[in-house]
Amino acid sequence: MSLISEALPLVGVVVGAATSYLVSSANERTRWRRQQSVRWDERRLNAYAEYGHAVKALAHRYLRIAVFRGIATGSAPLEPTDEVLGELGEAESHRSALSEGLWLLGDAATNSATVRVNHCLWHLEWLARGLIPADAGAWDTAFAEYRTARQAYLELARASLGLPTGETRSDVAWPPSWRTPPDRARRNPGQ
Repeated sequence: MSLISEALPLVGVVVGAATSYLVSSANERTRWRRQQSVRWDERRLNAYAEYGHAVKALAHRYLRIAVFRGIATGSAPLEPTDEVLGELGEAESHRSALSEGLWLLGDAATNSATVRVNHCLWHLEWLARGLIPADAGAWDTAFAEYRTARQAYLELARASLGLPTGETRSDVAWPPSWRTPPDRARRNPGQ
């Protein structure tokens, strides 16, 4: 028997082992990347959702203060006492801390949308607390800008997570058509 015919089975075993190793390594690398992607997507989803919830809660509290001041309408006025303002300060600190996770996990477009939401939220705060002059028209404009910024944030967050893009809601007019400005006495319940 020649040396070649004796070496062929050995070469076949070596080639088979090398091929098997390369295929299993590629599969393992692919599986690891997939697990990492899922892991970070879960964290990104949680960061986006927690931040969105914190923003919405703050905006609602500012709306209630604006109702108390008479620059917005609603059924639950909230007097800006020292205790309430302290709670709002803590909620704002929590929102700020949550935004740090977004800077780490979010993409550039979503992070830019986060900045826009922050600016709109701070505008609502300043209007509600009377730090800048405000009337019902200024409040409605600022609240509409906040809603638009928040919707853009949500759409970009969905795109960042690879969720189907497109309309997540139809445009709904603000303020609603059924809402008419109340008389001055109802607008200023604290006076």
